Amino acid sequence: MARAGRRPGQTETREKILDAARHRFAELGYDGATIRGIAADAGVNAALLHHFFGSKQDLFAAAMNLPVNPASLVPAILAGPRAGLGERLVRAFLSVWAAPEGRTPFLAMLRAAATNEQVALMMRQFIERTVLAEVARALDVPKVRVTGIAAQMIGVALLRYVIKLPPLTAADDEEIVALLAPVAQYYLDPPA
Repeated sequence: MARAGRRPGQTETREKILDAARHRFAELGYDGATIRGIAADAGVNAALLHHFFGSKQDLFAAAMNLPVNPASLVPAILAGPRAGLGERLVRAFLSVWAAPEGRTPFLAMLRAAATNEQVALMMRQFIERTVLAEVARALDVPKVRVTGIAAQMIGVALLRYVIKLPPLTAADDEEIVALLAPVAQYYLDPPA
C-alpha cells in the first residue's frame, strides 16, 4: 500500500519556485510579477508559494537572497517615540549592512541597479511599496521625505561599501549614527 503525503527526502519544489520568482521579478519588475504567474512558471499551485514563503515580499527577499526582508524592519523602526525615529532608522540600516555575508546581496543589487534598468525597476518598486510607502503612511509624512532618507542611506552604502571612501570605512557605526540620525529625523520632523 502506498504512503499518503509528501515523499520523504529533499524536494526541488522550493528551488523551482525561487528560480521562477527570480526570472519573473527580473523580467516584469516587482509589481508585474504575480504569485500566480510565478507558480505557473514553477509548475505548482499558488498556495504552495504561500506555504513556503508567506507573502510576495518574503518570496522576493528569498529569491534575491536578501539576509533580511527590508519590510520586516519597518515595525521595529516605527516602535518607540517619534523623537528617536531617525536613530532607529539609521541603526536598522547599518545592522543590515553590518556582516559581509549579509551585505553581499545588497551590494550586488545596488551595483546591478546602476547599470540595468530591469533591476532598477524591480528594486524601485519593491522599496517604494514595502518600505517607503509604509513608513510614509504610518508617520503621515510625504513620501518624498522618506525617499530623501533612503537617498542618504544608499549614498552612505555606496561610499562606504562600494567606493570604500576612507573616512566612512574608518568610521564606526556610532559615528555614522551620530552623523545621519539628525538628518533622518529632520526629514521626518522638519522644523515648523
